[in-house]
Amino acid sequence: MRRRYLAAVAFAVSVGVVAALLTGTAAAANDPGAAKANSRWLATKLKPDGTLENPNGGALPDHGLMLDVLFALYASGDGAKAEPIMKFLDDEGHATDYFTWDGLVPGAGYDKVIVGGSLAKTLVAAEVSGRDPRNVDGYDLVAETHGAIMRKGPDKGRISDYSKDPDLAGAVNNDANSFGQALGVVGLAAAGENDRIAIDRLLAQQCSEGYFRLVFEYIPTKETGDHVTPDGRKVSTCDEGKPLDLSPTDGDATGLALSALLAARKAGATGLDAPIAKTVSWLKANQASGGGWGGGVSTEAPNTNSTGMIVQALADAGGAEAAVDKGVRYLKSAQANAADSGTKLAGELGAIAYNPASYEAARASGISGVDTWIRAGAQASLGLSQVGFYALAKGEAQPPTSGTPAPTTTTVITKPVTPPPKPGKAGASTGVRVRTSTAIATPDTATPAARLGAYLANRLTDGDHVEVTEDGRTYVDYDATADVVLALRALDQQPDSVARASQFLVKPEAVQAYAHGAPYEQGEASYAGPLAKLVLVAEFAKADVAGRLRADLVKLRGAGGEFTDTGSFADADETVERHAWAVLATAADPGPAVELLLSRQCADGTFPKHLDTVECGSGDLAATAAAVTALAARPHTDAAPPTRRPDGWSERRVSAFVSAVGALGVRPTGEGVVTGEGGEPDVALSAAVAAARQTAGLDASGTARSLGALVQADGGLAKGSAGETDFPTSLAAAQGVAGRSWLTAADSPLSPAIRLPLTEANPSGAPVLAAEQSGSPPSWLIWGLAGLAVLLLLTVIALVFVLRRSTKKKGATP
Repeated sequence: MRRRYLAAVAFAVSVGVVAALLTGTAAAANDPGAAKANSRWLATKLKPDGTLENPNGGALPDHGLMLDVLFALYASGDGAKAEPIMKFLDDEGHATDYFTWDGLVPGAGYDKVIVGGSLAKTLVAAEVSGRDPRNVDGYDLVAETHGAIMRKGPDKGRISDYSKDPDLAGAVNNDANSFGQALGVVGLAAAGENDRIAIDRLLAQQCSEGYFRLVFEYIPTKETGDHVTPDGRKVSTCDEGKPLDLSPTDGDATGLALSALLAARKAGATGLDAPIAKTVSWLKANQASGGGWGGGVSTEAPNTNSTGMIVQALADAGGAEAAVDKGVRYLKSAQANAADSGTKLAGELGAIAYNPASYEAARASGISGVDTWIRAGAQASLGLSQVGFYALAKGEAQPPTSGTPAPTTTTVITKPVTPPPKPGKAGASTGVRVRTSTAIATPDTATPAARLGAYLANRLTDGDHVEVTEDGRTYVDYDATADVVLALRALDQQPDSVARASQFLVKPEAVQAYAHGAPYEQGEASYAGPLAKLVLVAEFAKADVAGRLRADLVKLRGAGGEFTDTGSFADADETVERHAWAVLATAADPGPAVELLLSRQCADGTFPKHLDTVECGSGDLAATAAAVTALAARPHTDAAPPTRRPDGWSERRVSAFVSAVGALGVRPTGEGVVTGEGGEPDVALSAAVAAARQTAGLDASGTARSLGALVQADGGLAKGSAGETDFPTSLAAAQGVAGRSWLTAADSPLSPAIRLPLTEANPSGAPVLAAEQSGSPPSWLIWGLAGLAVLLLLTVIALVFVLRRSTKKKGATP
């Protein structure tokens, strides 16, 4: 998302889950809940001994697929479910059945024949599962992988199929391909033993366009030397193979090779920046319009198997957030979910089909060919978890511990106080530094809002900005600072801290870093999301810079109403939330931006997460809260919002607003809380929904009471049931604890333009809305019934009038 490049575009710090105050959420591309659902499904397909039947028959199980499942289970945080696999391979001595020929003909000396790709994959699996890679089934897999790399001859640098016994050498064809090469590079990198000739041989499989081919192909040559075979052939580079049609594109090989290069670079290998950048560019340019990628020959069409591998690698590389996000949406479009309970996929929750068409077919006919679903899901799940192979092999993955996805996730990237040497993607381990001045204290009897306000103010370093630390470096988090300002505005707490943080944000150097990418952008750049927040912060503070900031924002608005970033680190991920911020900041003259937002409303009144979703049946609750807030806003006025169509509003806007607010009323419980899949309160989403409904004139006091009760002794709120105070969750909770949106706070530059329920005395003919929509019929039905009621009333009045005239003519007394 854009926030990966906010504030000086350092790519610097992934700060967990700081939620945006407008909606309460800004979903990151990964979906750990969906990954866990798939892991639960995959685990049920393992036999008790950890094996999977080989669909090609034979006595041996499908070792390769078993390891794919192991990778998926560990990436989702469900590694314990994979323990039977490694027990079978290591403790029970079956690993050699996979990476040697011994399992095919036991006792015939074929344990001397090494299958290079299988060996490399077993090494990575041992590392991922926490086993000693130097003692698996009696083998030192690190040493064996080094040994499988040919040191001379035509296959120099290649992780090969070969025989340690010269007498069997003639029986072995070297069929090792780029998959095994990439896995070997990953495994050795994780072991801290990069082998440069293996890395270089992998790079030779990359064509100048950026993709990697799968097969090592021989071509005729007149060259001489060690690299030439006795019959005058050599292993070609990818470009050398193209004229002979020996270098077809392969999405799978490219995705896995990217993971390998990233691992090697993290382990200290140099000279890989350009190949990595070229790979990322090719993958981004070759994503299908639906969000998926295809593999190689015979699997060129988009599929979840290839897409999962590629999404994992692109997420690890960084700089491709929009592509990653679309890829995740493609993966989830083929995954069985709760909505399938009434179909043939009931009971298959989490399973992922090979493509969306197969998923739709299975809804009607059930799963056909479970092996294909296992293969698809095992790699697709990697794209949902988005744990890079290097982190996975190093045991550094930190997946969620709950089966419920994190309710609010925004990756916040910040400008460093002491800039790093150059932009670079840092790790995921960060911490928020607390203020260095005397901490603000509140009595135990203080209101939840006061205690939360003090907690948030105490997160401001030096009382005016949020800082984070990463690998010993300190960074200013401008985005979180702006969110703290708006949170405290909603809470009506800590005015001194609000004033100081606002002043910090509107300083020229802060504006240049946060909204224009200084010092990393080489040319002019502007980012819509940061500019919008800065406009609102500046207008709250009545700072003169607000007008200039808004002018910069309007320059980014296109003829169709979209806001397009400029610069090397422009945000290509068009979310409804980001658009809503921009609409709010330009509320005095939104141009076509409102109509663009209205055109994206789903059939059930909700709004999708992404602005590029043209048609949808049902959308996202957080995005809907953002849209409601944006649609409701007008420049501040002391006049009370009307209960009928505001001046300048079209009937379309009224009906869209009414149906969206109605959709928000479906999920909260009687206490105003939205619950997640596990039944726990979703604090951030509850706060976002409550704030949007309060903006529309509905009561949010139930949410304020419920979330207020969750405020802990230190003033913060916990994420889930863990019990430990969490800054991002606390920040996202502010509007819910306050029971109101920052838009209705004191000194807000905006105010609501409409208040629900609408009255029937509405010259526009806009519909009546019940005071609460929870459990109500569809809005079209309400409107129709309202119109029918008015028609019946007019008919009755007319009938009474006629009867009265009739009785007068007969001499009756009135």
